Amino acid sequence: MRARRISLTVGVSSTVIVAVVAILVWQQTGSVPWMSRWADDGTLKLGATLYAQHCASCHGANLEGQAHWQTPQADGGYPAPPHDATGHTWHHPDQLLVDYTRDGGAVIAGPTFKSNMPGFGDQLGDDEIAAVIKFIKSAWPTDIRERQKQLSRRVGAREP
Repeated sequence: MRARRISLTVGVSSTVIVAVVAILVWQQTGSVPWMSRWADDGTLKLGATLYAQHCASCHGANLEGQAHWQTPQADGGYPAPPHDATGHTWHHPDQLLVDYTRDGGAVIAGPTFKSNMPGFGDQLGDDEIAAVIKFIKSAWPTDIRERQKQLSRRVGAREP
């Protein structure tokens, strides 16, 4: 009987300690990395690799985008924007980011906006596109990740 009580006390205490640590980490960082679906190390490594292969040539190795990305070029298109916190990627819900990456800017933006972004749906599967987006999001400060997550929830988009 005493052993069972000690075992139960240890189990409850361990659960409480883990919960307190998770809350403290969440308060400091805005996320609990080992509980976050998108912060999985394997997914981030895959996303980083795919970003380097398919995106960095335009959007920059450090997500910095091209110079003068807010100014139209001679053809009416815009230079590639940054994907870091200085750009506008985080202003869009997840589903739009997935669709834009998969189908390309011309398909998604329509005739009123000239986008030079190609679609990658023939080169990347859904899980790979999700990994790239998760990698990009991992570079954002906590407050921006949270704002983008709330935007996605408001429009009913699911996280990739």
